[in-house]
Amino acid sequence: MPFYEHVMIARQDLSNAQAEGLVEHFGAVLTDNGGKVVDSEYWGVKTMAYKINKNRKGHYALLKTDSPAPAVQEMERLMRLHEDVMRVLTIKVEDHEEGPSIQMRKSEERESRRERR
Repeated sequence: MPFYEHVMIARQDLSNAQAEGLVEHFGAVLTDNGGKVVDSEYWGVKTMAYKINKNRKGHYALLKTDSPAPAVQEMERLMRLHEDVMRVLTIKVEDHEEGPSIQMRKSEERESRRERR
């Protein structure tokens, strides 16, 4: 099965638990349709470059999946219909990177720099 990476932006007025619940919900949609969630990361609330639906910030999350195309299409369809999801980006990749994504590595590097000071 092909590998995909999905980045989702949810509304800023959700709690962290609700945003992580959305990730779990859409992961369950994939597994119900024959896919598999390899890894998921919650990146937190980040400021966007421009307003989307009158929001300046959003909850960012990443899903790494191994799923057939119909499962991905169904998940994307449900994401577009969900009122709390503002944007979704799905990319087909050759292979998943081992370890944390670049976003998570950046925050770990910042924390290690602070400890050195």
